[in-house]
Amino acid sequence: MNGFLNVLKPPGMSSHDVVNAVRRILDEKKVGHAGTLDPAAAGVLPIAVGKATRLLEYLALSNKSYRGEILLGKSTVSGDLLGEVTKICEVKFPSTEQILEALNLFKGKIMQRPPAVSAIQINGKRAYDLARKGQDFEMPLREVEIFSIKLLRTYPEKNSFLMDAEVSKGAYIRSLAMDIGEKLNAPALLKFLLRTRVGDFFLENAHSLEELETLGESVILKPDSYLSHIPRYNLSESRRKAFTNGLSTGERKPQPELLTVFCNNEFLGVARYKNGEITPVKVYAT
Repeated sequence: MNGFLNVLKPPGMSSHDVVNAVRRILDEKKVGHAGTLDPAAAGVLPIAVGKATRLLEYLALSNKSYRGEILLGKSTVSGDLLGEVTKICEVKFPSTEQILEALNLFKGKIMQRPPAVSAIQINGKRAYDLARKGQDFEMPLREVEIFSIKLLRTYPEKNSFLMDAEVSKGAYIRSLAMDIGEKLNAPALLKFLLRTRVGDFFLENAHSLEELETLGESVILKPDSYLSHIPRYNLSESRRKAFTNGLSTGERKPQPELLTVFCNNEFLGVARYKNGEITPVKVYAT
């Protein structure tokens, strides 16, 4: 039982809760997830089973797409409805043109400060643990990329608007919501979040835990089909055994640094290219 699952995480469960549920349903101990979703959020949560868990770090490299509702006039420590309220005020709801202008400021590469309530480590401690203990600390800025951001609908009567965004690894939509609010001169938070895509995992193909109870391992996916964001390298049959034994293969033609390696359309694993050598870093085939 090895491969990936496209699971639809419901709101109210942590990503770890979903992993535990999959362990129980499939009666498999070796289960992990890629790209943590906050408990309040819903949507696509890639799950790996068996030896495919060794490939989870590469799923995390893929781009992600979200649909979120941003509420103006209120802010919290966490940037969502679950955190301690830091400010509430009346706001004049901005025009569609003003919202579009604010959203456009975040397209491309930006410096973003993750929320204080997050799983990022600060001096070996999770930021959310430090925040809950009331300790003062500053989250470091990080570069992320917003590939697209679109306004879908405004709700002036609720002081909120709905948007879609495609973002790079490491981007926080809660931070994006707060930063957009700042550009609109209003406190803001993320009222609702739905993740619609992680790399090649799409919302329309995701299975609920209830469906997984019925379908079981029949919905386990071949991992090589979901690593298309990593360039492919075709290895000759004569070097297959060497690769699966962890040995490097010479390659004069320059290659991307990270590669998925195939031999006769069989997925062998992940390798790095450096100094003219294709070196295995994660061998999947036996």
